[in-house]
Amino acid sequence: MKKKKRQKAFINENFLLSNKQARQLYFDHAANLPIIDYHCHLSPEAIAKDYRFANMTELWLKGDHYKWRAMRAVGIPEELITGNASDQDKFMAWARVVPHTLRNPLFHWTQMELKWPFGIDDYLNESTAGTIYEACNAMLQDPDYSCRSLIAMNNVELVGTTDDPCDDLRFHREAIADGLSFELRPSFRPDPVLDIRNKEGFLRYIERLELASGVVINDFSSLLQALWQRVEYFHANGCRIADHGLSAMPLLPVDEQIVEEGLRKVLEDRTFMHPDPEGFAGLVLLHLCSMYHAKGWAQQFHLGALRNVSSRLRERLGADSGGDTIGDYPQAERLAAFLDALDRQDRLAPTIIYNLNPGWNEVFAAMAGTFNDGSIAGKVQFGSAWWYLDQKDGIEKQLNALSNLGVLSNFIGMTTDSRSFLSYSRHDYFRRVLCNLLGQEMEAGLLPNDREWIGALVRQLCYDNAKNFFKVG
Repeated sequence: MKKKKRQKAFINENFLLSNKQARQLYFDHAANLPIIDYHCHLSPEAIAKDYRFANMTELWLKGDHYKWRAMRAVGIPEELITGNASDQDKFMAWARVVPHTLRNPLFHWTQMELKWPFGIDDYLNESTAGTIYEACNAMLQDPDYSCRSLIAMNNVELVGTTDDPCDDLRFHREAIADGLSFELRPSFRPDPVLDIRNKEGFLRYIERLELASGVVINDFSSLLQALWQRVEYFHANGCRIADHGLSAMPLLPVDEQIVEEGLRKVLEDRTFMHPDPEGFAGLVLLHLCSMYHAKGWAQQFHLGALRNVSSRLRERLGADSGGDTIGDYPQAERLAAFLDALDRQDRLAPTIIYNLNPGWNEVFAAMAGTFNDGSIAGKVQFGSAWWYLDQKDGIEKQLNALSNLGVLSNFIGMTTDSRSFLSYSRHDYFRRVLCNLLGQEMEAGLLPNDREWIGALVRQLCYDNAKNFFKVG
């Protein structure tokens, strides 16, 4: 009786590489490059403590709202997602869902994250779940699978975390003092101070900002003083980039005096509602961006998310629980006005604009090119495919829009934007998609059949540009 031939592993060395040119570009120019992960949501505390995860559920499923959404869609009860079920039962529930995710990037990512770093080629499903869970859990007991080790084994050169301006950054300092094989940098994320519409949350945040800065905030001037103190504190602790998560850029105020007087009244009277919350956000953000420019930072704007639309999930689980969607906000006019206000004052810092609605790709690509000034290559960037778009189709569409309307060779490439220590496979995913796209065009005669030339471009997009943009090393 003939033995059944074992199927070649789905995630193999040629995954996503459909032609010879793509494979040569990837293996010769991309595969072994270090990773500059300039924007993520990893825990600085976990890095400082070199945390070791108890099991795969803790490492892989807790906090991953991508997986939570898929589980809910397939009919998994919340008890087995974010509820009180055991970690093993939650893993088994996820395993039952994975076969249903065919053609969703979660299927690719799941198999890639089992392949690297665990060396598992088997598909995750209900029948393989027990064996895979035990095998991975056993490896997680090894010090080689601690947080820092997972970062190191992925050849990461920079980890850029996302941090509240009131954070004391002690875990960053502890980790760096302990010695790291990579750079760890905080990023300044001041979203709560812009949201004066959420009055109770805003006032609570002002109290936190007063404690962190040592500045009593009773008017607009003292608010800016407190924010400047935190910018200087972050800068002294290695921060060189700010980040903002906004539906769209705020409108600039028609009357700054109304904005400033409105803040004073809000701080004096908890029942008073600010007459121009949009203008307040725009004016504060304009001043913050001037501070970033003064410090030589870069700034990021993540635009287009419609957040927390499921009140049921928000009330039960809070933010980042899978209750967000793509927004259809107008973007162009507001973004142009804001960038222009900075540019005409010569206060426009190096800027990355991320788009979440695929219908706006060309708008963002064109916008980025409008405000470059020749001072540095790619000063204003159309950022990588983000959140709902960081899959093969989304990455290709972002690359095509940028190539058609901008200069691809300036692009600073992929970032994980993730809370998971296993998400570095997304850099490999991006590199394979990029090499396949370029390789196909080489074979079709749309690009020169010159692997060294195109290979140098691959290296720029996967590593060199980000290293230079963020001054790593």
